[in-house]
Amino acid sequence: TARAAGAARAAGAAAGVGALAWAGLTARFLAIRLGPGPRPGHPEFRAEVRRMVPTSLTIPFAAVRHRIDGWRRHRGATPWPPTPRAVLFDRDGTLVRDVPYNGDPAKVELMPGAREAVDRARAAGLAVGVVSNQSGIARGLLDEAAVRSVNARVDELLGGMDTWRYCPHGPEDGCGCRKPEPGLVTGAAADLGVDPRECVVIGDIGADVEAALAARARPVLVPTPVTRPEEVRDAPCVAPDLLTAVGEVLR
Repeated sequence: TARAAGAARAAGAAAGVGALAWAGLTARFLAIRLGPGPRPGHPEFRAEVRRMVPTSLTIPFAAVRHRIDGWRRHRGATPWPPTPRAVLFDRDGTLVRDVPYNGDPAKVELMPGAREAVDRARAAGLAVGVVSNQSGIARGLLDEAAVRSVNARVDELLGGMDTWRYCPHGPEDGCGCRKPEPGLVTGAAADLGVDPRECVVIGDIGADVEAALAARARPVLVPTPVTRPEEVRDAPCVAPDLLTAVGEVLR
C-alpha cells in the first residue's frame, strides 16, 4: 500500500542519515586519534593510518556494546540500600537481659555495651527505638501497665528512646505486629517519620531478622545463647556485640 511504501522510504531515509552521521563521527574519531602522530608526508604516516583505521571502525561498536551490557547489568542489580536514619532495637536479649515475662523494673539489667551502642547511634544523628514482642500480656502473665513500667526503666537507663512499639498478642493470634511480622518495624518507622528501608533492626533471634526483612529494613543479628545456629547462618549480617552492630550501621 501507499502507506507501507511511504513508511519504507522514511525508514530508508532515516537509515541513510544514520549511516552518514556514523561515518562522519567515525572519521572525526579517526582524525582525533591521528592528530598526535606523524603528519602527511612523514615516512610513518601511511603505516599509522593503516593501524588506526581498523580500530577506529571497531572501537565505537565495542563501546556501544559495553554500554548496553552495563545498562542490562544495572537493570538487574540490587538497589543500593538507603542511608540509615533510625536504629530499632529488640528489647529482651538485646538491650536488656532476658527475664521471661518480666513485669518488675527492678529486674531490668542492661546487656553489655547497650548504653554505649545507643549513645553512639544517637551521637551519629540516628533516631533510636525499641520493637518488642510481649506475649506475656496475651498469656495473662503480666499486664500492659507492668510492661510499660519495665519499658520506662529501660528508657531511664538508656537515656530515652525516640519510640517504643510492643506487641501484646500471642503466637496464635495471627496479628500483623508480632515479629516476625513487619508491623512493629513499620509502625516504629512511621512514628519516626522515616521509610522502613531507612531503618536498621538489631536483635538476637531469627524473628527479629525476619521482621526487618518483611518490612524492607536492614537486619543485624547479635547472637546470644538462645540464638539457633540456623538463624546465625541465614542472617544477612551478624555482629558479635551491640557496639559492633551499631558500627556496621554507621559504616
